[in-house]
Amino acid sequence: MMESETTETARSTQSRHEKSLGLLTIKFVSLLQEAKDGVLDLKVAADSLAVKQKRRIYDITNVLEGVGLIEKKNKNIIQWRGENIGSQTEEGLEQVKVLKAQIAELEAQEKELDNQKAWLEENIKHLNHDPITSAYPFYDSTCLI
Repeated sequence: MMESETTETARSTQSRHEKSLGLLTIKFVSLLQEAKDGVLDLKVAADSLAVKQKRRIYDITNVLEGVGLIEKKNKNIIQWRGENIGSQTEEGLEQVKVLKAQIAELEAQEKELDNQKAWLEENIKHLNHDPITSAYPFYDSTCLI
């Protein structure tokens, strides 16, 4: 009797996992990423995933919309806003290129500012140790730092 109960528990656990919302979400997102232009009809998705309760699909879409990965085009049509598998739009690639160029430019400006700061600090140190200017204290070295 114990063995049949264990087998029954294993079957119910397995089918429970197969019905889990997490697994359904993974399958749904894969389907969505593979859709043409990332546009998916929720009725088609429910049929494709063999979902008996369409409410589960709407639960998934509400969360994905809330975190900004999809947007609703109309009542039953959604569009993926995240990155598609193996493809990026020309616009997206161009944005990445522009942002990388901006980062490189900002890093160059930061390096130049660091060089100027080091030069100023070195000159201030020389001024503070110069016997001629040290007789006339006019600068407190803590002002710049």
